[in-house]
Amino acid sequence: MTVMQRIGFVVFPGFQVMGFAVISAFEFANVHLGKPAYEVQLLSETGGVVRASMGMNVVAEPFGDTNFDTLILGGGTEIAPSSPGLIEFVGKALERHRRVAATCTGAFVLAEAGLLDGRRATTHWFYARDLQARFPKVKVEEDRIFISDGPVWTSAGATAGVDLALALIENDFGAEVARAVAKKLVVYHRRAGGQSQFSALLELEPKSDRIQSALTYAKRNLTSKLSVHELADAAHLSPRQFSRAFHAETGQSPAKAVENLRLETARLMMEQTRHPIEVIARQTGFADRDRMRRAFLRAFGQPPQVIRRNAEVVDAKASA
Repeated sequence: MTVMQRIGFVVFPGFQVMGFAVISAFEFANVHLGKPAYEVQLLSETGGVVRASMGMNVVAEPFGDTNFDTLILGGGTEIAPSSPGLIEFVGKALERHRRVAATCTGAFVLAEAGLLDGRRATTHWFYARDLQARFPKVKVEEDRIFISDGPVWTSAGATAGVDLALALIENDFGAEVARAVAKKLVVYHRRAGGQSQFSALLELEPKSDRIQSALTYAKRNLTSKLSVHELADAAHLSPRQFSRAFHAETGQSPAKAVENLRLETARLMMEQTRHPIEVIARQTGFADRDRMRRAFLRAFGQPPQVIRRNAEVVDAKASA
């Protein structure tokens, strides 16, 4: 028998509408299960109309005495001091609700209310160091998709809230239900909590189709040596033209960009598979585990085994 889970979603003036993607995950869980497993209620300090960052209005219920299974705080596009009423309400949340979660900059509200003291937490990468500076008692891990520390869950910004919601659903109804919801949301899979917030391809941001084609080729052929000549052929340029254009558009050398692509793929495989390190090294073009280990230490300050162990710990806590 499926027990109804009541979720309170807290909004405030200037909240970011991307947070509603979290609600969609629970909606599709209801669709998949064929019954109302989740009920979501919008909450605000005074109730009534609340204006979002993009100017749209929603209607919320005022804070009250309702006990929710999960209380979720969304984020905003700016960080402003929370009202005393919001801080008081959130400060008592763990006494009344089974779980408390925050997406993006919602972590700042949890920190203001003292719920993150001594706990591991994350937030949008752009604000992570600010969170750590303002709240030194919080153990901020700035390069994480989401983190659960006991009953308190936090996620990075934007779409990472969907990963958090899927993890909550998995915690409630198991991995198969979470995977089905991800499929309905057209999400490739739920990213592991320990996964990096950064994307090597997004950081490069090439301006021309030729350089983009070369990067796409590299991503699909990591087992190859990926020399400048090989990449230049993929871009239909001479090696000299390609090297100049690549550096001008990305600010990196082709060799550095290829190493970052290898690192990103290898890290994902370490976090999300049980393949031996030697296999991952070969499949990502590092040739051997020692070369991959040195690259991991340069880029992440940790060897591959520690990256895998950290991801396992995060996922074990999320499933507990």
